[in-house]
Amino acid sequence: MKLQQTKTYVEAAKELPVVGSYDVVVAGGGPAGIGAAWAAAKHGAKTLLVEHANCLGGMAVPGCMSHWVGTTGGSVYREILNRCKNDPWECERITDGNIHVINHEKQKLVILELLEEQGVDILLHTDVAGVCMEGKKITGIITESKSGREVIECKIVIDCTGDGDVAAFAGAKYTLGREGDSKMQPVTLMFKIAGVDPDRAIAPCSFESLVEVPKGEIQDLGKKHLPKPAGHVLLYPCTIPGYVVVNMTNVIDIDGTNARDLSKAEIICMKQIPEIVKFLREYAPGYEHCYVISSAANVGVRETRHFAGLYTLTGEDIVEGRTFPDWISTRNAFNFDIHNLEGSGLDKNGAQKYFRSKGTYTVPYRCCVPVEIDGLLFSGRNISGTHKAHSNFRAMPICCGIGQGCGTAAAVALKDGVELRNVDVSKVQTLLEEDGVSL
Repeated sequence: MKLQQTKTYVEAAKELPVVGSYDVVVAGGGPAGIGAAWAAAKHGAKTLLVEHANCLGGMAVPGCMSHWVGTTGGSVYREILNRCKNDPWECERITDGNIHVINHEKQKLVILELLEEQGVDILLHTDVAGVCMEGKKITGIITESKSGREVIECKIVIDCTGDGDVAAFAGAKYTLGREGDSKMQPVTLMFKIAGVDPDRAIAPCSFESLVEVPKGEIQDLGKKHLPKPAGHVLLYPCTIPGYVVVNMTNVIDIDGTNARDLSKAEIICMKQIPEIVKFLREYAPGYEHCYVISSAANVGVRETRHFAGLYTLTGEDIVEGRTFPDWISTRNAFNFDIHNLEGSGLDKNGAQKYFRSKGTYTVPYRCCVPVEIDGLLFSGRNISGTHKAHSNFRAMPICCGIGQGCGTAAAVALKDGVELRNVDVSKVQTLLEEDGVSL
C-alpha cells in the first residue's frame, strides 16, 4: 500500500502557539513512559506526559496485552501490580500466581492515580508531530491534536513512543528491524473473548506449549486450519472467570512507522478474528460457546526503529547476565521472543521455553543516550540494541524499568545543570536504590 510520491504541496508557514514550558516532556504513555514520568516528577522535575490514545498504559491497556510478561527490578512496575492485586473487584480471582494478569479497566485508573500522586501533567489525544531544535539540541516538541499544532517547550524529552518518533524527528541515527534485511517482527491485534468454561479451557501460553485435544495437538491444528499468516494458538485467562485474551492474529511484512502498512495490518487482523473464534469453538475444549467482546485500540507493533546510542545492547549481554557499571535498569529477565518473520509461530532465532541465560541482566544508561542529539533520551523498546536483544528488552516490565531509570537520570541532569550524556550515573543509581530498585 505504499504510494509513489509524484507531487508535492508547499504548506504555508505559520506561527505556532507555545502552550507550555516544562523541565521534562515524556512522549508516549506506555510502560516506559509511565516509569519515566513518575521518576522525573518524583525527583523534582516539572513533567508532562503526552499520549496519543485516550488513556495511559500502551500495550498494557489500550493494546489489550494479557499480562506483564518478563520481570525487572523496577519499583514502578511492582507498584502497579501490587495496587491491582490489593484492590480486587468482586468478580475477580486474583492469586499470587496470576498477579501479572491485567484487568485493563482497573489498570487504567491505577496508572492515572500513580502519576497524579507525583504531580505529572497528562495530555491525552495528542500526537508528537515534530521537534524544536537549536543546533543538535531539542528545545521542545510540536504537537498535533484537536487543538491544532502547538509547541511545548522543555529542557529534556524522553522518547517513550516505542517507534522513537521524537528521536526520528530530531534526526537521531537508527536502523529498521533485523540487521542485514531490515525485516521486522509481525504485528498482532489482541482481542478478548467471553463465554469460556474456566474449568475445562485449555491455555497454551507459548509457541512451545503443546496441548493434546480430542482432534489432535492444538498447535498443529492451528497451523492447518487458521488463515495464514496466522497459525499459532496463544490463550491467556483473565482475572475475571470466563474471559480470555487471545494473541493469535498475525500479519508479516509490516512497517510500523508507515500509516498505510498499519492500516493494512488492522484490516487483515480484524478479518482474522472471526476465523479464529470459529477455530476455537471447534477445536479448543472449553471454548465451544466463546464470543468476541472487545479488541485492542490498535495493532501491537513489536519492532521498528533501533537507535544508535553510546552503547548497543547485544544478545550476548543478555545471555551472559551482564551487570554494567552504568546500570539504570536491573534484574531484567525474559527470553528471545522473536516471532516468526516469515509466518506464524516462533522464529528460528527465538527461544522461549528453552531459553537459557546465566542470570538476570542490567540495561546501561549509555543505551539510552543518542550518539549526537542532546536534550533527548531513548526509553523502552527504542533504545540502542540489536534485533535479538530487542526481542528481550521490549517486554513491558523491562521497558517500565528503563523508563524509571531514564526519568531519574533526567532529574539528576537538571539538578546538576549538565547535558544528559554527562550525567553522574552513580547519583542516578543512589536515587533508584532509594526508590526500591537494586541489583
